[in-house]
Amino acid sequence: MRTHHIAAALTAAAALALTSCTGTEVKTTPDKPAASKEAAAKPADNAPKDTPKKQTAAIGDTLTLKGQSDGEEIAVTIKQWVDPAKSKEEFMQPKDGNKYVAAQIELSNTGKAAYNDSPSNGAKVADQAGQQFTAALTMGITAGPELPASTTIAPGDKALGYIVFEVPKASKIAKLHFALNSGFGPQTGQWNIK
Repeated sequence: MRTHHIAAALTAAAALALTSCTGTEVKTTPDKPAASKEAAAKPADNAPKDTPKKQTAAIGDTLTLKGQSDGEEIAVTIKQWVDPAKSKEEFMQPKDGNKYVAAQIELSNTGKAAYNDSPSNGAKVADQAGQQFTAALTMGITAGPELPASTTIAPGDKALGYIVFEVPKASKIAKLHFALNSGFGPQTGQWNIK
C-alpha cells in the first residue's frame, strides 16, 4: 500500500515537471511597435479616448522570450516571410501537393546566459484552418541561409537565418509560433503572417 502512494506521488511530480517545461505564456504584443504602425494606431485629437487597441506582432516585430535557465533571454524578430520558398537542390523538393514556406528569423541574445539550442525545433506555423506544421528538413533554399540545426549565441551576439516549413499548397499560413529550448521554453511568441 505504501509503495502505491510513493508511485502515485512520483507520477504526479513527473507530470508537474513536464508541464512546467512547456510554454504556458503566449506573447503577442511586440516589444516596440514599428513607427508606421504606431502612427496609424494613434487616434485623432477629436477621437473618443477609448482604451488603446493592443497590437499583435507581425512580420518585422520583435518579441523578447525567456528560456528555462536563469539569464536566458532572446529577442526574436521575424525579418521576412517567403511564400513559396524554392529549394536550392533539384532532387530535394516538397512532396506532391505541398510547398515550402520560410521565415527569416533574427535571434539576439539580450540575456546573461549563452543560448544553445536547435531553433527549428521550437518553431511551427498554423494556417487559417488551424492546422499546424513543424519545420522541414531541407538542403537549403534560394532566399538565403537557414539557421543551423545547432545554434549557439553568446550574450550580446545574434544569429540570422531561415526556418523552412513544408505545407499543403492550398494552406494560407496565418501565424508563426516560436519558443526557446526546442519549444519547451516558458514563453511562446506568436506573429501574424500577412
